[in-house]
Amino acid sequence: MVILSKEQQQEAAETGLWLPQLERDACGVGFICSIEGTKSHKILAESRTMLERMAHRGACGCDNDSGDGAGVLAAIPDAFYRAAVKETDGIDLPPFGQYATGILFLEEDSYKQAKEAFQDLARSCNLRVFAWRKLGTNRECIGEEAKKTEPLIRQVFVTADYVESDPAKFERSVYLLRKQTVQMLKQSLECYVCSLSTSTIVYKGQFNTHQLFKYYDDLTNPNFETHLALVHSRFSTNTFPSWNRAQPNRILAHNGEINTLRGNINLMRAREGVMKSKFYRDDLQKLFPIVEEGLTDSGCLDNVMEFLVHAGNRTLPEAAMTMVPEAWEKDEDMTSEKKHFYRWAAMSMEPWDGPALLAFSDGRYIGAILDRNGLRPARYYLTDDNHLYLSSEVGVNDIPDERIVKKVCTVEKHRQNYLSPKKHDYTKCISLDLLMEFFYTHTHTLTYTLW
Repeated sequence: MVILSKEQQQEAAETGLWLPQLERDACGVGFICSIEGTKSHKILAESRTMLERMAHRGACGCDNDSGDGAGVLAAIPDAFYRAAVKETDGIDLPPFGQYATGILFLEEDSYKQAKEAFQDLARSCNLRVFAWRKLGTNRECIGEEAKKTEPLIRQVFVTADYVESDPAKFERSVYLLRKQTVQMLKQSLECYVCSLSTSTIVYKGQFNTHQLFKYYDDLTNPNFETHLALVHSRFSTNTFPSWNRAQPNRILAHNGEINTLRGNINLMRAREGVMKSKFYRDDLQKLFPIVEEGLTDSGCLDNVMEFLVHAGNRTLPEAAMTMVPEAWEKDEDMTSEKKHFYRWAAMSMEPWDGPALLAFSDGRYIGAILDRNGLRPARYYLTDDNHLYLSSEVGVNDIPDERIVKKVCTVEKHRQNYLSPKKHDYTKCISLDLLMEFFYTHTHTLTYTLW
């Protein structure tokens, strides 16, 4: 594996056999969360153990030190950021939920212009950038290949005057700003937004699994406390790795591939011509293209799921079940309510099909879902202190048997005996509502308002 610059990738696409539209990922995925929403640094520390024990699921470069990518998605550590920004800039953050933050990948040569362009875009979205933060990083721990394309990394904080009176409008404006940053590429300004959210933050890069937590000083600070941590170790297929392509993406991490990708993208583009929104109105056009250029199949999935949540007004579990439905039509054990949902969803979107395990979170919900054939299985453990551990591997965390309340293998029912000789529960999709402390599984009745 060799890491190429953007210019080299463009040349490879034009003169070589590599096709950007055939980008695929096959990776290690997992998450840890407190069902009760209790924040601690322990969750982040245990996610590090989980990630490092999935080293075999990621690829290594020709220098033996540059990985295909690794990252972690966590809840915003409000107290930690509040103290850090106050110390460096003397700025008091607004109350939690009244600001959005995210990490940006920029270029040294165009940093000032990109910073100004980002602030201009924020103003056009009725937002205000009130702080920039330089993250502590350790480039000595990464490989030589990764150093060649290492970006300039900054954290941005945005808010709005109306955030307290109309938080839903603020959320929509934040998403609009995130989508608008893609337009900066037309000005030859590099600005990749790892995430921009009021509830979650993504740290990622061109690392192997042992480098992520060494690179970002934030992640080993004991004051960084979170109630969830979603990790990803990347193994790219038919692709050139890059800092941007590392995962988690903005709301999901993906193990597997989407075999129907070209049709899914074409149909999403076709729908853009007939879409309307009573919330975005004329600004809806600024969210297009829904699926951005030059992304892997995982990036395309993330784009559409993000759109369904922010512009489609769906919950994250609804969006996941719409895009990756079960084989529901002849399932005699499925509840009628759930079948009604899948029947309705099938009329609005075709399945994104292929062997896939998707883990997702937007801060409120965290969960995972499999493709209809269950070709990328996972297992989760529920412990006696109401912590949930899910991963694509067994044994990534040391949990004494006496602490385990429940074990579940997420596979399709016809694969039960093949994957586990012991008697456990099985499920296709799990989702936790961390605000309501409610735990959904395949066996529970899911009730939706079918508007």
